[in-house]
Amino acid sequence: MGSGSAEYRKRLERAAEVRSYRGAGISAEEEAALDALDAAEREKRRKVSDAARAEYLVRDAMAQGKFDNLEYAGKPIPGLGESYDPDWWVKGLLQRENISGLGPPAILLRTEDAGLDHQLDGQYTEQQVRELLEDFNRRVIDARRQLQGGPPVITRTRDVDAEVERWRARRAAQTPEVADEPRTERTWWQRLWRGQA
Repeated sequence: MGSGSAEYRKRLERAAEVRSYRGAGISAEEEAALDALDAAEREKRRKVSDAARAEYLVRDAMAQGKFDNLEYAGKPIPGLGESYDPDWWVKGLLQRENISGLGPPAILLRTEDAGLDHQLDGQYTEQQVRELLEDFNRRVIDARRQLQGGPPVITRTRDVDAEVERWRARRAAQTPEVADEPRTERTWWQRLWRGQA
């Protein structure tokens, strides 16, 4: 520690010593002298700047090891340098607590919109895709009305016909072309099982 903090510590010890004399049965003149000394000590402490006081407290905490083993020691602080997001605290809470399905509709719809193509790819029929898209669009419109409050909804509705065409294109790209292979004969037990013997 620096000489300034050692001097400050000496003054604190002196003030504690002066306070201990008060209950020892001293005269009124000595009591007045102690009061004057105590007032002078308070004035000195008041003159110490906040920056010097903060620096002392930080150095003292470092000496005691209170900053050892912090969570982000030597690592970049997450989210530092990114653009400002008004929903940062809600997103952080949902991520830290691994909460899903809860929160303002604006955030839930944004996360659902991000994974909607994957969800559509899991559907088997065009009718299922249309129903899913119509339900999504209905919930976006309901959330835009802001009846329940919360952050503004910036999620756009999806064009059902265009999304169905995109779904068909993705589905066709996933399905490999099957060449005309000669039909293999079934074994005797397959024919027997199906009643074609």
